[in-house]
Amino acid sequence: MFAVTIDGKAGCGKSTLANELAKELNLKKFNTGAVYRGITCEYKKNFGDIEPTINIIENFVKNLNIEVVFEGETQKVIVNGNDYTYFLRDEEISNFVAKVSPFNDVRIKVRDIQREFAKNNDCIMEGRDIGTVVLPDAKCKLFITASPEVRAQRRYDQLKDTPDCPTYEEILEEINDRDNQDINREHGALLPAEDGIIVDNSNETLEQTVERCKKIILEKMGK
Repeated sequence: MFAVTIDGKAGCGKSTLANELAKELNLKKFNTGAVYRGITCEYKKNFGDIEPTINIIENFVKNLNIEVVFEGETQKVIVNGNDYTYFLRDEEISNFVAKVSPFNDVRIKVRDIQREFAKNNDCIMEGRDIGTVVLPDAKCKLFITASPEVRAQRRYDQLKDTPDCPTYEEILEEINDRDNQDINREHGALLPAEDGIIVDNSNETLEQTVERCKKIILEKMGK
């Protein structure tokens, strides 16, 4: 099986990029972040805003049953029978997922699902620490990045017409905080693989980034 890993910083358009590449290259796309968000939805359902601790997470993970199923190109995430697919991008989940995902018990749970999927599918797997920890032997590893300012502006442009839109400055502060958490966490720190290819799309459109990554992947495929 041929696997492409897409790691990178929050707000770089990794999910959209992976979707487009999967369509153009006929690869199955696995969204790792969606699985972590599904777990976070279930955590919030059980514990609300209680800060996760090692003991809480240990017991929580023991009782997790996670299903990742596909309806056409749509990846659905079902946790303990609850379909959270259409709630994964809720703002409260986006703000809480970084508190749940760093725990090693959670990461091991998700890692088993990821590796099983890659074993059975030619795929693009998007998320964090995919190329360094989850699939270290993947044939093609991409690390997507952009400046915090560019990512904040993109996020602001997405939200500016919605009620209670945060300011650009608030979004930038949140992105910087998220980067700091991701880079410095004990398990699954956000770092490019040694043999990864860094793609900075600060000055590119989505179409330009797709074309650049497509060429890299095809070259790795020997095409």
